[in-house]
Amino acid sequence: MATTYDYDDAPTRHDEQTGPDGYDTNFVPDSVKSFVTHLYRHIREKNVYDIYEMYETSFQTLSDRFFKDSPWPSVDAVANYVDNDHVFCLLYREMWFRHLYARLSPTLKQRIDSWDNYCSLFQVVLHGVVNMQLPNQWLWDMVDEFVYQFQSFCQYRAKMKNKTEQEIALLRQFDQAWNVYGVLNFLQALVEKSMIIQILEREKEGLEQFTATDGYDYSGGSNVLKVLGYFSTVGLLRVHCLLGDYHTGLKCLLPIDISQHGVYATVIGSHISTIYHYGFANLMLRRYVDAIREFNKILLYIYKTKQYHQKSSQYEQILKKNEQMYALLAICLSLCPQVKLVDETVNAQLREKYGEKMARMQRYDDEAFAIYDELFSYACPKFITPSAPSFEEPLVNYNQDAYRLQLKLFLYEVKQQQLLSGVRTFLKVYSAISVGKLANYMEVDEPTLRTILMSYKHKTHAVDSEGKIISNADVDFYIDDDMIHVVDTKPVRRYGDYFLRQIVKLEGVINDMDRIKLE
Repeated sequence: MATTYDYDDAPTRHDEQTGPDGYDTNFVPDSVKSFVTHLYRHIREKNVYDIYEMYETSFQTLSDRFFKDSPWPSVDAVANYVDNDHVFCLLYREMWFRHLYARLSPTLKQRIDSWDNYCSLFQVVLHGVVNMQLPNQWLWDMVDEFVYQFQSFCQYRAKMKNKTEQEIALLRQFDQAWNVYGVLNFLQALVEKSMIIQILEREKEGLEQFTATDGYDYSGGSNVLKVLGYFSTVGLLRVHCLLGDYHTGLKCLLPIDISQHGVYATVIGSHISTIYHYGFANLMLRRYVDAIREFNKILLYIYKTKQYHQKSSQYEQILKKNEQMYALLAICLSLCPQVKLVDETVNAQLREKYGEKMARMQRYDDEAFAIYDELFSYACPKFITPSAPSFEEPLVNYNQDAYRLQLKLFLYEVKQQQLLSGVRTFLKVYSAISVGKLANYMEVDEPTLRTILMSYKHKTHAVDSEGKIISNADVDFYIDDDMIHVVDTKPVRRYGDYFLRQIVKLEGVINDMDRIKLE
């Protein structure tokens, strides 16, 4: 059974507010003493179930009750209750900073201190002897928060206009804090030291049981390094997406086969983050079919399971990412119509949210262009400029520079694609048409049309992760002499699912009618 606490015995906010500033970080309420001592004991006993209950439920309950707008007690204040255990104190501080970022606005010094804490924690995992089993949720949150705080620091540092002299002095002094190479090195070191790539390879040969055990070690060992290494592959994908390096990001994710159920899917936040960044990277690399296929699967999964996550602290984040992925799916389908890849349920939701906008996005005008701009800006990651700022006067804000560059590249691609929408419209009508006739319809000369057709071929093909050229085209063609022959790519319609759904609906209606007593 999980440990429960009588929170009514704990002091009220008024009792807790001591000290000149109305809050004393060294004051530890009884419920917090109880929380840290029990959590420490469970970690020492490798009691993953109770650790998870305390981490996911008790920590949130105490935060909501006592620390809504103030930090938790400092690590120095609770250290006595946990035998001054070095590793536990690092874990406690990791949660302490995460709560601070979520509920309050961290100062520059706190951002730097959080970086130092992650460095110490990861150094212990990489070079020490870690004899713990921690829940996958916590290990994912560590990697996720590490990348989030890096992103947050880069955004903060890039707003130089209103920085005080003290902040500038601190930035100069701690110029290695949240350095992009440091962040990438830690994530890469966790991947390499954990041997996770080799473990996943051996699993394919039936020599390992990583996925079957959800990464946990049931022989009395530790799951911490292995699972952190596993989640770091997703962390690397996310960092490279923030930097605009989509090829490298997808390369980092290659060890994980996302077409199969994996440990990444055991934590909802990890599942969504993996597919969101995977889909976005593929969108930017013009691999629209891959992006559509994965967005469809995750959106269907969220639609079916979101009611189970309503009490989760991440519920709002799940809903936000859900909306962003619908916007990205709308972009993908507008640039590469592949409706046959989208489930009926997802398509219905998509039409409800973006049906009107998607119809306007098919046109080649400024309004369509503006909608692409709007959806991209809403759904894209918060791109970062990782380089250190210029401390010379005048100080300027450059936090939007990376986003503007990615938006410019995306809209440049859209402009090129929109030129081809007219060709697609005509090709859908004909099975064969002469070059001269199509040139006439499109009001261009024949050499120009041949150039447009070559562009269409180029833009509807992309290079996949294995270096093969793949087609994204819903309409394909070849030219023989002066005749354009359109290749029929109509999908074979499957009616089974549709009829099964209608049968289930009909049974529901009949059951409802049976319950109504006729007078």
